[in-house]
Amino acid sequence: MTETWYGQACGQPSQEYRQRALLRQRQLTKPEGALGRLETLAVELAALQGVDQPVAQRVPVVVFAGDHGVTAQGVSAYPAEVTVQMLHNFAGGGAAIAVLARELGLPLHVWDVGSRATTAIAGVVSAKTLHGTADFSTGPAMSAADLEAAFDAGRRAVEAACADGADLLVFGEMGIGNTTAASAIAAVLGPLPLDELVGAGTGLDAVRMVQKKNLIARALGLHGEAINAAESPACEALQRVGGLEIAAISAAMIAAAQRRIPVLVDGFIVSAAALAAVRINPTLRPWLLFSHQSAERGHIRLLEALQAQPLLSLDLRLGEGSGAALALPLVRMACALHNSMATFAEAAVADRGVGR
Repeated sequence: MTETWYGQACGQPSQEYRQRALLRQRQLTKPEGALGRLETLAVELAALQGVDQPVAQRVPVVVFAGDHGVTAQGVSAYPAEVTVQMLHNFAGGGAAIAVLARELGLPLHVWDVGSRATTAIAGVVSAKTLHGTADFSTGPAMSAADLEAAFDAGRRAVEAACADGADLLVFGEMGIGNTTAASAIAAVLGPLPLDELVGAGTGLDAVRMVQKKNLIARALGLHGEAINAAESPACEALQRVGGLEIAAISAAMIAAAQRRIPVLVDGFIVSAAALAAVRINPTLRPWLLFSHQSAERGHIRLLEALQAQPLLSLDLRLGEGSGAALALPLVRMACALHNSMATFAEAAVADRGVGR
């Protein structure tokens, strides 16, 4: 994959600044390790940003939207037209992520990379070659050219969102049917058992969850051999059973890391995109920080596959980037504590003595 832009290596975190951050943490007026995960979070961010004082103030949120042909099989409790309706809601400021972004002072960028919208929506960037994917239970979700276009849209979205600089990025998604695509991606790329992945999504009952699982199993039977035999199984999986918004997020994560911008990863759908992105470009992994464990059944297995330890567990299952937005204040507080707490010497407080 090295001949493609998304196969080019991402930079490595700075070991120098990691060690400097660790040294500072040992000098702050607290018992070593007393702030737990907030300490390790600040240290990791310092290493990723290559600075003594990590920050998380400039944090653009980019939401990608796309429709899914597999919704024709009844895999969602909501009709497919909700995707386009929600695009209007994002642009109008009424969606959850719009409220959270406003409260946190974050710029919100909405990119339509594959919805069924046929007219322009004010406040939404249109960058699509398809009005929704094909039904992947009967054939590939998209062509190779459509996948490349979604990748390009992801990269361009990062370039636009970070034009004035960024300390961290949050990606969200909207697409009725996308838990089905995410489950298929996780199953084939994990590989992970479908029984532990397929959940309620937008609110399916037990009977329809079984139908959803069986449909994905049939689809993987149709596409699995081609995916496993491909030069890049992750790209093949995105093309055959993925979604345009999921593909765009995968590419956007790689583009962010190549610019040395960490990503605060959201829930189940975005984690599935992260799994695909890491399989495409393993050097991405250090640049991913994980915000929360969602209530979607398969998310814990995805997190395990990514060796990720999320910051929160609030039983969320909304998507849109909402969980990442909710975790951002913790990241900011971790930075503030690291940067602004006094050291033992500055505060004239006795440090721990040997043997105490």
